[in-house]
Amino acid sequence: MSQDAVRILVVDDERSMREFLEIFFAREGYQAVTAGDVDTALLALDSDDFDVVISDVQMPDKDGLELLRAVKEAAPETVVIMITAFATTETAIEAMKQGAYDYVTKPFKVDELRLVVEKALEKKLLTSENRRLRSELESHTRPRSLVGTSNAMQQVYELVSQVACTKTNVLVSGESGTGKELVARAIHDQSGRKDHPFVAVNCGAIPENLLESELFGHVKGAFTGAFQNKAGLFESADGGTLFLDEIGEVPLSLQVKLLRVIQDKHIRKVGGNGDDPVDVRIVAATNRDLQQEVAGGTFREDLFYRLNVIQIHVPSLRERMEDVPLLVQHFIQKFARELGKEIESIDDEALARIQAYDFPGNVRELENTIERAAALCQEGRIGVEILPPAILDPRPTLSSSRLPLEGGSLDDMLAKIESELLREALVRSGGVKKKAAQLLGVSFRSFRYRLEKLGIDESG
Repeated sequence: MSQDAVRILVVDDERSMREFLEIFFAREGYQAVTAGDVDTALLALDSDDFDVVISDVQMPDKDGLELLRAVKEAAPETVVIMITAFATTETAIEAMKQGAYDYVTKPFKVDELRLVVEKALEKKLLTSENRRLRSELESHTRPRSLVGTSNAMQQVYELVSQVACTKTNVLVSGESGTGKELVARAIHDQSGRKDHPFVAVNCGAIPENLLESELFGHVKGAFTGAFQNKAGLFESADGGTLFLDEIGEVPLSLQVKLLRVIQDKHIRKVGGNGDDPVDVRIVAATNRDLQQEVAGGTFREDLFYRLNVIQIHVPSLRERMEDVPLLVQHFIQKFARELGKEIESIDDEALARIQAYDFPGNVRELENTIERAAALCQEGRIGVEILPPAILDPRPTLSSSRLPLEGGSLDDMLAKIESELLREALVRSGGVKKKAAQLLGVSFRSFRYRLEKLGIDESG
């Protein structure tokens, strides 16, 4: 911030003081505006932005503390310095409590005022820079559309940030409902293509005989019902990103044509003779194991490697249960806004029930749960009584509780189940081992012994 760009508002009922300070700040290279009372100062603040406000405390009608409160409410980044001839500790403390940066006492030395203003501007500049850096860090580490602070999600954010500005195709994997499309949108939003279209298509939701036309378009008369030329989704996404959800559902016959488009960057409409160039980045997603599909002959190996240049795995909600409270609050705010309701939060018991649930439908199921609760909520807080039956009376869903087809060791299987329960208790208790022991109904000593026996890191 250059000095000649700094704007200072001087507020004092003494004309001689205003004139002196206006001349002084002009000589220092600042732009100074003066006001003789609080109302005039407020008008100036309404019509212009100031970096620093220097105000006398004692003035007719309204005092400087009232102006201070107005400035902090309207422009909290503006630095306020108070001038007082009444050097009482009470006045200074009250001004500082209400947000004043500092104060000087009449009569003051110009060197003293100069130093206070310089330090105030340094503070303002530092605050602005910190805010900018936090904003920049936030945009690079956690895309706005994604919610969660767990280690698993931090890895996703880092990968999104790394691949966003490349031209590389990305494969997003993960169970249904984990938020794969949100990851794809985050990649697009952080890329150089963000000002161009993001087009999403669920390949499994379109009949096989229509999918080619949807992707590549068709010409008039190409088939029965093709009454006019139609642009495909590749054309619609030109310059931007095409998100191919459930890519594993694409039939083998169409996989060949999709591979050709990726390699040649040209499309041919159904029924057409010529090729049209397209500039599209592809982000594909699947909840299947595509390598297994390749081995089984249902997915082309060459197409898999074209799509799987970089893979981002989105963790299931079970793998990041520590994010549940944050996700719950996010969805409460979202649906309160959409439904026009004032819903502040969720009861502790209701949140505990939600955290104890396994969520086979992942984040999508959690979102639906909170939407339902928000619609039924009448008292400003979501209570346990409006949660769905599946959460109030969950059935056991331990992933380890099934006997493998080939059989196995009972002791090993029980140890695996015990390990899962211990780890889940640590996650739900935030790593507090005494609370985790209480959740499992065992003594703290027994809990510690089990952790050591199974070789579980006590940090969780």
